[in-house]
Amino acid sequence: MSPRSSFAPESVIATLRDVLPDVAAASAGAVIAEVPEYSDLRGPEGDTLDHQVELALRGFLVIASESESADSVVPFQPALDAAFALGRGEFRSGRTTDVLLSAYRIGARAAWREWSKVAIGAEIPIEFFARFAEMIFAYIDQLSASSVAGYSHELEASQRSRSRRFEELARRILAGGPAETLQAEAERVGWDAPEAVSAVILANARAQGIRNLVDSRSLIVPGNLPGLEDEDLMLLIVPTVRTSERERIKDQLAGRGAVIGPSREWRRAGQSYARAVKVLNLNRGGHRDDPADTDDFLVELVVGADPEALEDLRREVLSPLEELRPSTAEKLRTTLEAWLLHQGRRDGIAAALHVHPQTVRYRMGQLREIYGDRLDDPAMVLAATVALAAKN
Repeated sequence: MSPRSSFAPESVIATLRDVLPDVAAASAGAVIAEVPEYSDLRGPEGDTLDHQVELALRGFLVIASESESADSVVPFQPALDAAFALGRGEFRSGRTTDVLLSAYRIGARAAWREWSKVAIGAEIPIEFFARFAEMIFAYIDQLSASSVAGYSHELEASQRSRSRRFEELARRILAGGPAETLQAEAERVGWDAPEAVSAVILANARAQGIRNLVDSRSLIVPGNLPGLEDEDLMLLIVPTVRTSERERIKDQLAGRGAVIGPSREWRRAGQSYARAVKVLNLNRGGHRDDPADTDDFLVELVVGADPEALEDLRREVLSPLEELRPSTAEKLRTTLEAWLLHQGRRDGIAAALHVHPQTVRYRMGQLREIYGDRLDDPAMVLAATVALAAKN
């Protein structure tokens, strides 16, 4: 069997290999000179870059001596691993993938320029070098792709780590603690704490894309919420320093059935969360798409804070009606409630009850006979208002 042919004669490869150190230095120098983000790579760091470039180009010459076309140029695994590690290092150095790819392009162009000079001097056929150019740029494309993969890997790992740190911070804030301790923890993880926040609870199933909607300073707890461990719910702690921010949150969460807690100083986000949990429980059993603002449920929260006390108060307020027939007592109860809500305006009461104003006048006469002067007592009016406010 005849040996596999190579398009690059060994004499050509040897000529290119002889000038490899100079070509690598020129490529690294071009990157440092033309890419501002690499301009500080002088001294030992610049020497390291020279070495990395030389290793990559030396590997290319080995492959080129064995390959028949650009399609068969496949970097050795150690070269791909080194490129992957380079990408990870570029992320840690704070540079972007655009900068990284720019460095590859400039370095490859410089290497090609230097080798072209050698080729012309050695009178290497131009047809050969046209194919050689295709091969070197195919080789660099594969190395740069591996570096981008390394960059993305490090970016994702960093984002996961950051998310975990921020989740831990959110849980510590919910648990409460000394202000100095929470402040130190926020600074440790690098959280840009807003002055005020609101706790937002929503189902994970309805949270698609939510991270891209809310303020970047928001803290996210994806599940296992305090007191709601068995439910697939997510918590957001979002900045609501201004009223406009709170209204924007409502718009962003439209159709997701979220519950939005009150705005609180960020160290007291646990209070906002506790209020949101209460309103979440108030809405059990109902399907809600619009955001539930806890500020709209203050009456229900207050009157429902102690159910037994509320029931005792209702029983005391309605005790004068106990001797009446149930149907009569119910009519007078609804009339008393309407009278309180409409501040005694007969037409408003009649419209609410769907009865004639004369009927309202008759019933109120009955109520005044039963309650007497108590209907003019502010304490009685307050007690009856609270007692009947959450009858359902």
